[in-house]
Amino acid sequence: MQVPFLDLKAQHAALEGELTEAFRAVVRGAAFVGGPEVEAFEREFAAFCHADGAVGVSSGTDALRFAYLAMGIKPGDEVITVPNSFIATTEALTQAGASVRFVDVRPDTLLMDPNQLAAAITPRTVGIVPVHLYGTPADMDPILEIARVHGLWVIEDAAQAQGAVYKGRRAGTMGAMAAFSFYPGKNLGACGEAGAVTSSDAERLAFVRKLREHGQAQKYFHDIEGYNGRLDALQAAFLRIKLRRLEQWNQARRSIAAHYRETLSAASDVRIVAETAGSSSVYHLFVVRVPERDRVREFLQSRGIATGLHYPLPVHQQVAYRHLHLAAGAFPVTEGAAAEILSLPMYPELRADQVDYVSATLIEFFGGRPSRSAPRVTKQLNPA
Repeated sequence: MQVPFLDLKAQHAALEGELTEAFRAVVRGAAFVGGPEVEAFEREFAAFCHADGAVGVSSGTDALRFAYLAMGIKPGDEVITVPNSFIATTEALTQAGASVRFVDVRPDTLLMDPNQLAAAITPRTVGIVPVHLYGTPADMDPILEIARVHGLWVIEDAAQAQGAVYKGRRAGTMGAMAAFSFYPGKNLGACGEAGAVTSSDAERLAFVRKLREHGQAQKYFHDIEGYNGRLDALQAAFLRIKLRRLEQWNQARRSIAAHYRETLSAASDVRIVAETAGSSSVYHLFVVRVPERDRVREFLQSRGIATGLHYPLPVHQQVAYRHLHLAAGAFPVTEGAAAEILSLPMYPELRADQVDYVSATLIEFFGGRPSRSAPRVTKQLNPA
């Protein structure tokens, strides 16, 4: 059996007629940059997030950069985040002019450890950026409380968490601002690059709009130097079609995750990365920790199962950050996890028999047999 890590073709095959009609409508209307499709998507995405407002931008990285700048970052400022993330979290930060400080992650969720935050704060610290990695929100209540006590702002890196919920609140509504990515493989993915910023602060959102439009609020009148960071109208049109299905797709991912948990319950060598207490993950990724990770990955590949690594080298150990002089062992939880994490196939169209096969193959590697209690079915887990 072949099990791809991600199957975008399956998603787009079901939407091809609608996507094609949306393409025709944009071409016929000739509003390619900004315009009604972008404005409609911003309204609809804000409503989906339960946010007061949203601004569409050209990528998730620009969403982060513009959010940082909207918070007034200046040279000399420090911002705290985690080393277990994609480099966009930090590169957008340093490119905005700030310095990065890291805190380690929790061993169960691999998300920001609030217990380490207070010790990392210095007189130069201005903000905290928790990363909602793998589709799971960070433990936001203690993070927000520490920020409040120390007079710091919080920006959510929600690039992988469209629709995730923490104690009744959706990702994108808990910090001063939040940044989302719509890279094609995300739960809500464009057919190219796209991103968005959400906030309850209308002035900061207006500033983001200026930044994405070369610093202009009125054409050819530039209040500041900005960027070319606009959301393409075609991508907005495609995202509007997909947004209508996102709740359904996220629920399918939750069902698949539950099936993985059941079929892997007898595999003592396979540790499933946990959800934050009180959260509802959208399982952008389904991540496990295994010994001999590279050998496991090769074994799965030999059986037709594709996997991912998110991420094999922590941000603080990248060559790009060698100048920070952070020695091995600086963040032991992140570094230990990087050698063990493995992302299993996860997408809404994944079938139950494919999940069974992945789980059975993992168990076989470690010399066991699939649990007899695991359901052996061939139905599609997607409720659609």
